[in-house]
Amino acid sequence: MLQFTIKRLLTLIPLLLVISFFVFMFIHFIPGDPARLMAGQDASLEEIERARDVLGLNDPIITQYFTYLTSLLQLDLGESYRSGVPVIDLISDRIGPTLILTFLSILWALVIGILLGIISAVFRDRLPDRLGMLTAVSGISLPNFWLGLVCIQLFAVQLGWFPTGGINDGWKSYILPSFALGAGIMAMIARFTRSSLVHTLKQDYIRTGRSKGLSSQSIIYGHALKNSLIPVITVAGLQFGFLLGGSVVVETVFSFPGLGQLLIDSISYRDYPVVQSLILFFSVQFILVNLLVDILYSFFNPKIRYE
Repeated sequence: MLQFTIKRLLTLIPLLLVISFFVFMFIHFIPGDPARLMAGQDASLEEIERARDVLGLNDPIITQYFTYLTSLLQLDLGESYRSGVPVIDLISDRIGPTLILTFLSILWALVIGILLGIISAVFRDRLPDRLGMLTAVSGISLPNFWLGLVCIQLFAVQLGWFPTGGINDGWKSYILPSFALGAGIMAMIARFTRSSLVHTLKQDYIRTGRSKGLSSQSIIYGHALKNSLIPVITVAGLQFGFLLGGSVVVETVFSFPGLGQLLIDSISYRDYPVVQSLILFFSVQFILVNLLVDILYSFFNPKIRYE
């Protein structure tokens, strides 16, 4: 396992270099002149040219990339054009709320989704199964921004149980955004859990366990469920990566001061260093989450061995 992990980490190095290059080039193809943004809209041509020299925009593109890569290896992400604050400080201030929101969303989605999937599989083609899958279909079908707006109107405006946005009310501020963000993930996990568990319950070793007189609880939770969690782990891991980088809409709806809201604000103001750093950050965390999912496979299924 350790050897596999080290090999995977080493293979990430060229992949991260490729990602950093494409992110760098993508930002350079965005319309707009960073030098004019830095110098100001009323700046003269001489001031704009000085800004281009400061930013290194007059250097060959490959030189600019290696300068960017050198700074990146030193965790120097540059400064925001808008505020002049180091980008790494902006990300550090915003990453905490986004991580908490993402973990809460995936946590309740896993608990409720797996529970619904187990109930639906055990009572397959009966009323609990139909109700569980109806809930799952509803969770997948409802857009998270619409669900967020409904939650604000019902639970914040009319009932007054939770705040309408921000994070000034402690743990209550995370309830509605995490629900809106995790509803679709919960539905997917429920469907995958049901499908995988139904397939596992038809296997020969399950029939053998029943013939030996094992209880239903022992068969489901001691044997079938653990072997059914491989596809669920895959879905949960991939969705966690999407949640961390895809909370933009929900954070905007709830005026949530996280990375998603920072990305939207930075795009609006064409704050290219911040946009570039956030895109790179989301790409790297998605890759690392996939690595963690691969490692978790062998824990849930001992038959899987990495050489």
